[in-house]
Amino acid sequence: LYSVNLSVQKGERVALLGPNGAGKTSLIRIITQITAPDSGRVIFDGEPLSERHVNEIGYLPEERGLYKKMKVGEQLMYLAQLKGMSRSEAQSKLKDWFIRLDIKDWWNKPVDDLSKGMQQKTQFIATVVHEPKLLILDEPAAGLDLGAREDLLTRLSALALDPSAPTSLLVTHHVEEIPTGTTHALLLRDGTIVAAGLINQVLTSQNISQTFGLSIN
Repeated sequence: LYSVNLSVQKGERVALLGPNGAGKTSLIRIITQITAPDSGRVIFDGEPLSERHVNEIGYLPEERGLYKKMKVGEQLMYLAQLKGMSRSEAQSKLKDWFIRLDIKDWWNKPVDDLSKGMQQKTQFIATVVHEPKLLILDEPAAGLDLGAREDLLTRLSALALDPSAPTSLLVTHHVEEIPTGTTHALLLRDGTIVAAGLINQVLTSQNISQTFGLSIN
């Protein structure tokens, strides 16, 4: 990353766009404190980013990170409690999400028995169950078949349109995967932010055309 200066305001639904190798994942690993920046700083909710903010961020990585021999319910209970939730609170919130996503019969399924789409849905629940202030989704549709991809994008669009949903940053190199309801966009190229603003402004800019080879009408 060379020159990254960006601001995401509370309540915004932001798409972080850029081709492979642009630095998108490096940037979100700094925000999630997986790696430290060489210089500069990150301000979270008006304060310098610190360890105590970890539980206020929900991060869905591109890689699958589930323990395959565990059952879905116990896996999610474990991850929710790592985020600071009590056992009773975690169980209550998880049951709500299982009903919401119509997966009530998954609780005792081994993770190893789930399809990629089902595993991603499980990871999504783990990302949002503790009700984070900031939701970061890194290439959430990567590796999914068409049906699972469309289902996920539909749910992300519903989340983006929900005024009570957390501030979100969705990372992708596919413009067509931007959920309906996204308000702003950032375009990262060669480690530098080259465009930022309202979603329609960024998607009709010359920068987006140069980056993705799109035809701007």
